[in-house]
Amino acid sequence: MKLLSRRTAECAAVALAVGALVLVVGALRPEDHQARVSLLAEPVVAAEPGTTAQYGEVVSLALPALVELSRSPSVLATAADVSGYTPTELAKHVSVELVPASGLARLSVRAGTARQAGSAASAIAKSLVDANLLAPVGRLRVLDEKPDVVQVAPDRPLSIGLALAAAVAAGVATAVLRRLRNARGQEDVRKALTAVGTTYPVLTADAADPALADRLALLCRTAGRSARVIATAPDLVARAEELSDRLVLAHPARVLVPDRGDLPQRDRGDAVIALTHRGSEADLTAAVGVLPRSAVLVAVVLA
Repeated sequence: MKLLSRRTAECAAVALAVGALVLVVGALRPEDHQARVSLLAEPVVAAEPGTTAQYGEVVSLALPALVELSRSPSVLATAADVSGYTPTELAKHVSVELVPASGLARLSVRAGTARQAGSAASAIAKSLVDANLLAPVGRLRVLDEKPDVVQVAPDRPLSIGLALAAAVAAGVATAVLRRLRNARGQEDVRKALTAVGTTYPVLTADAADPALADRLALLCRTAGRSARVIATAPDLVARAEELSDRLVLAHPARVLVPDRGDLPQRDRGDAVIALTHRGSEADLTAAVGVLPRSAVLVAVVLA
């Protein structure tokens, strides 16, 4: 239960860290505002026969030119000063959306502040109207006296959604990777022990398990043998000694009292616990292979 809680806590910590990172990155994005202005094409006069048909042809042919005209150097130059961008930079922040079969065009301009975006949109809209693309049968009229300005970045709902999704993905990925890592470690131990002829089940434990000493002490108590911790690599000697000290506290040696009829038992050998690195099959095989016949390997601890 403690190990499960620890694994859950690790997965939750990773999820929180990733979610917080994504949220911070989203919140640190520079502010960006978008101003929108609608332009409507309308006929100038409709007195002469055929004018309506001619007006429709002009609108259908000329209105799409607003997309390119809005990014032309002359138009951008009129709005660059109030937008905070150079004409070249401003061109990347201007877009025109045409509503089919309506004669309506929506101009959008993005800038760092609401004031810059609104001023730039108004300036570009005025330049498009002054270009008089639909003459002589029509004209463009600005529908919005004041541009509609909204903040588009940082998008807080989007940032929160991405942070939650990233947190869940990170937590699940951590849990899956831990499970795969443990499964691979157990398989490596099984192969190493099979190589030296160990056919009985041996506990494979994680060195980070907070209940490790209690679990190992219970095994040794069940086997009726004294615990002996061996290290399969030089850098694990200190950790093996530490684990041995913890086992002594968790499973103290039994005191024999002759007056009560206790007699020394015949030496049954040690209950051996091997501390090894993950993936070090050769080291584990070599260490277990030189154990005395009286010793019994009861557990392998993966560091």
